[in-house]
Amino acid sequence: MEKSNAVAALLALGQDNRLDIFRLLVQAGRRGSPAGEIASALGLAPNTLSFHFDRLRQAELVAVRREGRSMIYTARFDTMQALLAYLTENCCAGDAQSCEPIGGKCLELPAATKEPTP
Repeated sequence: MEKSNAVAALLALGQDNRLDIFRLLVQAGRRGSPAGEIASALGLAPNTLSFHFDRLRQAELVAVRREGRSMIYTARFDTMQALLAYLTENCCAGDAQSCEPIGGKCLELPAATKEPTP
């Protein structure tokens, strides 16, 4: 991930509602969530939600697809993983033994996000 992409993602997530939206989408997994459900869960007006979705899409943190009349939003796990990797690429300077603050080992990123089990 380029530094400019990391900054864009962090800026997008640096607002309360957008962080809440993204966390809901991460929780929903690859199946995603309809915009209406997110609006209801967070008590946001549709126009406000659209504004936040636009910011998250610009930062490549969310994707959207149409299912019938519904717009289904999903977290972009590839971007999330790239951001986490960017933030932790020099964790413990490569020395897992020196990472006392986090239990004596470097932060380990999950390999790949798995598909949700039904």
